Amino acid sequence: MSKKKWRRRDLFRSAAAFTAASYARILGANEKVNMGLIGCGGRGRSVFRSFTQNPNVNPTALCDVFSARIDEAAEIAPNAKGYKFHEKLLEAKDVDAVLIATPDHWHAGIAIDAANAGKDIYCEKPLTLRIEEGPQIVKAVRMNGRVCQVGMQQRSGKHYLMAKEKYFDTGAIGKVTLARTWWYGNGAHLRPYPEQYATRPSNLDWGRFLGPVKWRDYDPKQYFNFRAYLEYGGGQITDLFTHWIDVVHMFMEQDNPVAAVASGGIYHYKDGRTAPDTINCLLDYPAEWTATFEATLAPGLRGAGVEVVGTEGRLWITRQRYEWHTPDPDQPPVVQPFIGNMTQDHVDNFIDCVKSREKPNGDVWIGHRSAQASHLGNIAYLQKRRLKFDPLREEILPL
Repeated sequence: MSKKKWRRRDLFRSAAAFTAASYARILGANEKVNMGLIGCGGRGRSVFRSFTQNPNVNPTALCDVFSARIDEAAEIAPNAKGYKFHEKLLEAKDVDAVLIATPDHWHAGIAIDAANAGKDIYCEKPLTLRIEEGPQIVKAVRMNGRVCQVGMQQRSGKHYLMAKEKYFDTGAIGKVTLARTWWYGNGAHLRPYPEQYATRPSNLDWGRFLGPVKWRDYDPKQYFNFRAYLEYGGGQITDLFTHWIDVVHMFMEQDNPVAAVASGGIYHYKDGRTAPDTINCLLDYPAEWTATFEATLAPGLRGAGVEVVGTEGRLWITRQRYEWHTPDPDQPPVVQPFIGNMTQDHVDNFIDCVKSREKPNGDVWIGHRSAQASHLGNIAYLQKRRLKFDPLREEILPL
């Protein structure tokens, strides 16, 4: 995050002047990956802790606009150096890769800067805030030969991979017609701010936090509960549906919606938020199936998951387990609990790929396409119309 005013058009600068060979340090077989964390909030610290559990990682750098967050992250990585500006961290020669865990409105700018600086990237989902940002990040990552993992950890979840192999790769599920997804009562969109931060603390750079967002006076609700504001994130659709539509894309091996509709609103939480507290959306796919998402923050419903319905059976899956049901009501379901730790497995896959230079499970293209599908739902909601989309040209078609 630069001292200069950051503008969205900065995303479109060419990466042609940069090559991986210009910056990348060749890691020896037994050499540790030096990791930096950009965005030291709760999620960033949690995932960074998983990085420190990997024996091939050396945490070397921490960056945040709020120095108190750096101090909290230093409890995990006491020998890491603190930075206020991500550009300075990216200049450091003792940083090979970065975890980007900022609010969504900073993801694209930092990811492109990191790729151009020759750093490998683990970026929390969603990869992008705006639909037009994805191709630019993919371009920067590919032109610079970077490894980029997006934090959609189901891609490394053992019971998710097991279900794909058993029921989708074999064709056991039959012809799929519907993928139904839901996420109710997610508390990350309802975070109160601590009373001591009602007035901006002197060590929180509010202007830097805003970055590409137009100026407004300090608002603790917008800082601590940024997911409730479409200026900083995409609400429940990009924060939650991105996870689930990515699971569906993985199972179906299709990531090409051609139409979207959505409806919802701010029905309960009249607290100044701009993201809907209740939302439904539906995507059409050219292979003749639809995917839906249903979410509300209003009290009463809890839980999250995916159900894929085929002519020969249906798979119901959450982060805790899956159930396989056949059309025969007398046949009991097959139940498989989760295995391992998805976030740790996803982090470990990234570190393995930093060393091998292979594409990770949640490669940048995968992250882009799943965020893109979610963005279609948000755009349909905001424009109050059915969208048509060309997935090859990646363009919303005119009415």
